[in-house]
Amino acid sequence: MSVVRFGIVGCGAIGSEIAKTIDKGIIPGRLVALCDLDREKTRSLLKSLKYKPQITDLGHLVQLADFVIEATHPDAVKEICDTVFAAKSADQCKSLLIMSIGGLLKNPEILIQAKKKGINLYLPSGAIAGIDALKSAKLGRIKAVTLTTSKPPAGLVGAPYLKKKKIDLSRIKSRTVLFQGNAESAIKGFPANINVAGLLSIVGLGAKRTKVKIIADPKLKRNIHEVVIEGNFGKITTRTENIPSPTNPKTSWLAVLSAIATLKQVSDTVRIGT
Repeated sequence: MSVVRFGIVGCGAIGSEIAKTIDKGIIPGRLVALCDLDREKTRSLLKSLKYKPQITDLGHLVQLADFVIEATHPDAVKEICDTVFAAKSADQCKSLLIMSIGGLLKNPEILIQAKKKGINLYLPSGAIAGIDALKSAKLGRIKAVTLTTSKPPAGLVGAPYLKKKKIDLSRIKSRTVLFQGNAESAIKGFPANINVAGLLSIVGLGAKRTKVKIIADPKLKRNIHEVVIEGNFGKITTRTENIPSPTNPKTSWLAVLSAIATLKQVSDTVRIGT
């Protein structure tokens, strides 16, 4: 029976949860390698695992793994994908899961290259519902896609847009609209917060035509994503209220679960098919 060999790049909240899930056998397969610029973070994760993968650099991780999981930052996506594409030429890594969707929008050629190289590229549905419906709607004609994201201020800390506009989140005492524009600008201004906008853009109308509003609300305990899709099929409205990850308030727990569900489905299919 074939066993999927996983390598995880990024040992933060999402990468760590995926690693622990593989280690427990919930995701069928074997975790063979970890990679993170913060070696202390990687060593800390390793201590929590029963089965010890190698701590290594990106190039060696790609050589060891059949399936690379990106759980880092949009700025790292291109380097990771380029390394995977180069390894595919040597019949090494065959599959890649991308969590930082904004990195794909910055480098749209990745989607084309993955297809040419024969890489299986997976994009989890993340922190929202309705992606399958959006795919269906695109077979007709979509007129508009609008995302309204509301988060507790702690979930927006460190966003480049806030620094540029000199917005002090600690001074926000009531529901406040911080940003209105398209997904392209939202992803640049809030790269760690707005993966949902990236996924909607890729599946739907693109980053320039997808509308985004970002709201900080001190009264919220959850991250809320409201999506409205309009087209010749009618209208779709979804609202997802996500509990933030216990280890990172910028990440919705559902996004972590979505990645785990995607990996489990893929790994189960490999086992069934062999």
